[in-house]
Formats: sequence, structure tokens, C-alpha cells
Amino acid sequence: MRVTVLDDYQGIVAKLDAARMLDGIGAELNVLTTHIDDEAALIDALRGTHCLVLIRERSSITAAVIAALPELKLIVQTGRLSGCIDLEACKAHGVVVRDGTGNPIAPAELTWALVLAASRRVVPYAVRLDAGVWQRSEDRIENEQLGRSLHGRTLGVWAHGKIGSRVAAFGKAFGMKVVVHGREGSRASAEQAGHTFMADRRAFFACADVLSLHLRLNDDTRHIVTLEDLMAMPRGSLLVNTSRAELIAPGVLLAALATGRPAQAALDVFEDEPSGASLYAGHPQVLATPHLGFVERDTYESYFGEAFAHVRRFIQG
Repeated sequence: MRVTVLDDYQGIVAKLDAARMLDGIGAELNVLTTHIDDEAALIDALRGTHCLVLIRERSSITAAVIAALPELKLIVQTGRLSGCIDLEACKAHGVVVRDGTGNPIAPAELTWALVLAASRRVVPYAVRLDAGVWQRSEDRIENEQLGRSLHGRTLGVWAHGKIGSRVAAFGKAFGMKVVVHGREGSRASAEQAGHTFMADRRAFFACADVLSLHLRLNDDTRHIVTLEDLMAMPRGSLLVNTSRAELIAPGVLLAALATGRPAQAALDVFEDEPSGASLYAGHPQVLATPHLGFVERDTYESYFGEAFAHVRRFIQG
């Protein structure tokens, strides 16, 4: 049976220890390393596929794709199901769908890496050092500015769940005052951890020197962050989003950055990835990374260990 993995940008899946789970069961592993935007081209690339493995929500599997692939019998989503598979079409065509579990550790670590890198201006300093320029972060000296340490500043965490709670703990370890906003579940867990819970949303934005979003994306949270929210942030503040780009209303982050509130944004997620990242890549106030939250060896071994276990059970009946 042909097992196809989509969007393996680093070409790493076949090298994972987890890939050995497909040995000896008649599985032909077919790994595609380039994202395919065009639906017709995607259908052509998937012809002959019996088992399809998705890396998170990098590709959408629509009803048209499912209908055009009569040999497709199993779709496995690494991580939790996230709306990128047409489940009704799968049911109608007898395609089994399976998913896995999430890993909060890697995205929490990546979030904190962005907080540190943006606050201390690590990337622009490193880029200019590569060009032979010592201790400068800007091309023009009149634009030069120093980074900021985190100790004594206020970290705002919206949603104190599995990832947000880890980010809050990092902030506390760095000597930051941690303020949490969210629903009652966030209140209970935040107060248990010794953090301040702030129910007033505008006051939450206004107090945060660094504000990190960790909400789930659903109908209630889509575009929940408004221009007014962002412009309430202090001058010199940093907004971090490693959760979902669609939490922020369209266009408002760029508009807010233009006013200096917040002064910076650190982003790992974008609408319409990967093309949507072009709006932010190279922006002088934005540190942008290409959705790396889960992209590290241990998470991949875990994700594909679960995914290929589903494939193995399916093939073996």
C-alpha cells in the first residue's frame, strides 16, 4: 500500500526512527517535500495513495480531493484534528480518519525563544555581525535602539492552558510579573500557580509589556483581538502569537504596529501559510518564523510514531 506524507519541508520523515514502523508490512512510503497549493495538482500528486498522513494543517483535504481519490482509505492527521479535513466527505466515501495527540512543550519553548530574541534584538544584531558590523542592529545609526531585559516587566498570557501555563512559568522564572486573562478555567489554574488573573480585557492589554496569545481557534475566538486591544498596549511592548493567526482581526496588527502600539510583534503563525507570511517577513518591527512551534525532532518522533501506528494497524487489518 502506498503511504503518502504531505508537506515534509525538511525531508526528515523517512529518516525518523518512527518510519521503521512501516517496515515489513508492504507499505511504500512516498514523501512530498514541497507544498502543493493547486487542488488539481494535489489530486494528481496523490493518485494511487491508500493512506495519507498530514503534518498538522499544512494542507487542506477537501471534498473534491477525497472524491477524486477512490483508492484513498485512511487519512491520519498528526496532532489533533483541526478542521483541514472534510470529515463529512470522508464519511460519505468510506475514508477512515485518525488523529494523534498534541505536544505543548515544543511550542512553549519556541514562544519563549521568540520573547527573548525579540526583546534583546538578537536577530538584527546577528545579521549585522554576519555582515561584519559590530554591535549594531540597524543600518542607520539614527534608527539604532537597545534591547530590553525581561526581569521586572509584565508578561500577559491569554489562556492558561497546556502551552500558556508553561509560558507563564517561564516568565515567572525570569522574574516577570505574570498576568493571565481568559475564561474561568484559566482563572483557576492561574491563581493556583500564583499568577494574577485579570478579567478586564482592555486593562490586560494595557498592562502587558509582553503579551502572548494561547487561545484555541474556534468560532468564538476567530478575530477576537481587535485594533483597539492592540493599541491599548504600552509603548515599547511586544505581542507574541504562536497559536493561530486568525485570532487577530485581518489587517489590524500591521495598523497597530504603525502606531507603535505594540512596538514589536513576534509571529510563528500566519493566515494562508506559507504565502501569508510575506506580509510580515522583513518588516522592521516583526520577528517572523515559519511556523516552527512543533518542528523539532522529539515532537516529530511522537507525531509520526502515533501516525504510523495508525497506518500499521490499518494495513494489518
